[in-house]
Amino acid sequence: MLKVYHVPGSRSVRAVWLAHELGIPFETVTMPFDLKVLRRPEYLAVSPLGRVPAISDGDVNLIESGAIAQYLTWKHPEAGLGRSPGDPEWHEWIQWIHFAETAAVHGASLVQQTVFVPPDQRSPIIDTLEGKRLLKAMEVIEARLEGRDWLLASGFSAADVCVGYSVHLGAGFRNLDHLPRVSDYYARIKARPA
Repeated sequence: MLKVYHVPGSRSVRAVWLAHELGIPFETVTMPFDLKVLRRPEYLAVSPLGRVPAISDGDVNLIESGAIAQYLTWKHPEAGLGRSPGDPEWHEWIQWIHFAETAAVHGASLVQQTVFVPPDQRSPIIDTLEGKRLLKAMEVIEARLEGRDWLLASGFSAADVCVGYSVHLGAGFRNLDHLPRVSDYYARIKARPA
């Protein structure tokens, strides 16, 4: 059975959410956001970086959320959340799967400043710079959503799962109200049963 290694609030939300959207059976292995746990030898055998997300599916271990999205959607094409080479939307789908990480990396820098860096060592310069980069990524999403509900013209896909988590992360650090299409997109995402 598929195992999804998960730290609540982290990028592993993408893998858990996608498994729910796909409607496939899986086991969630929930761990704390604690380096002592993430660096245990048994977990390093699954995720050599000691980070999440990670999945185990039989003999397959994957540790990158974009790769996990590609793998799970190609393994479960019946759900219609992936796109394969030859599909007219494949190039757009693959672009958004990986753009999600570009957007999330700026939020991750803000997480580092908030969670791991002691208050007296936090950098207002990093907060400002990464906040601006995060908002720029949100502006790209805002432009893409003009005239559509989801990233692809054909509708909701795994690309929305990946990018949707990045929007969720971004909303935790910056106000997105000045981006009405992103705000509406985020509301639609939060309304999904999965």
